[in-house]
Amino acid sequence: MKLTVSLPGSSYPVWIEKDCLSHLADKLDTQKKTILVYDSGIPQKWVDLVLQQFANASCFCFEQGEGSKNITTYQQLLMAMSQAELNRKSQVIALGGGVTGDMAGFAAATYMRGIDFINLPTTVLAQVDSSVGGKTAIDLGPIKNIVGAFWQPKTVLIDPNVLETLDSRQIHAGLVEALKMGLLFDENLVADFEQEQLDFVKIIARSIDLKRIVVEQDEKESNLRKSLNFGHTIGHGIEGSFENHDYLHGECVAIGMLYFLTDPSLRHRVLAILDRLEVPQIDHFDIAKASALIRNDKKGNEEGIDCVFVDKPGHFYFQTLSPEQIDTLLKENVYEKHIR
Repeated sequence: MKLTVSLPGSSYPVWIEKDCLSHLADKLDTQKKTILVYDSGIPQKWVDLVLQQFANASCFCFEQGEGSKNITTYQQLLMAMSQAELNRKSQVIALGGGVTGDMAGFAAATYMRGIDFINLPTTVLAQVDSSVGGKTAIDLGPIKNIVGAFWQPKTVLIDPNVLETLDSRQIHAGLVEALKMGLLFDENLVADFEQEQLDFVKIIARSIDLKRIVVEQDEKESNLRKSLNFGHTIGHGIEGSFENHDYLHGECVAIGMLYFLTDPSLRHRVLAILDRLEVPQIDHFDIAKASALIRNDKKGNEEGIDCVFVDKPGHFYFQTLSPEQIDTLLKENVYEKHIR
């Protein structure tokens, strides 16, 4: 399957195709000078598979985890790009999850004022969300994605085969972002999560298509694209409140969405889906730390923090909340009406 993200001056294809990582020359320029960026958690089989297809490639591997998405690693990556003598006609390829794509994309956006960026997402989370749309960023201390740039990839290649090496927790956490897309735009996608058998390829493809539609209408997040922050306002704060990154991004987005579901029956329905996906409940977190991080959220402004509410599947609205109102929400038990 091929989807095209159509943007002025930067349209690009998104391929969803089994075995596409084995035939990169069909869709990429494998003769270009290239740096392959990946983390220590990527199975070596995928690294070797990609590298062997390029005539002139170097590597940059960093320690797995959100804790590496910082200025230090970013600087090390830029130095590696310089030492590899990359020029304005070179390319950066991200092989991995959202952390890899975010950091490699930001390095591509800023090295020599911008060089080509290719995304090969290997996690469900990256496939359904961050690989498409051009948001690139690094964290500043515990504040997520506060330093970044919009830099669209030249191509996105999604090979469902890579999911075979993911553990179930990573897969389920990634599917939360797909559920988010359904809650915002498509009740049929929500219903797909309630089928006896989950069709991963169908869910991933529909999520990407919805993301494509949003990005085409609002590339720089001036209006509609802000809706994709659903669940992230509080989710990012909770995620950052755990210094050891105890919970995955998707798991924190899951609880973040629950605060902004205004219909109790919908909240119950979503909780049942999260149960099925074995997404852990985050019953205890440091409210003061989460609150402080939310106050520094990039979606904030002088009037407060822009939040996305969903009242029924496929319908949302924006509302600006004061930090005090956010603090009140944080004290709620979003699980209290659903006993496991």
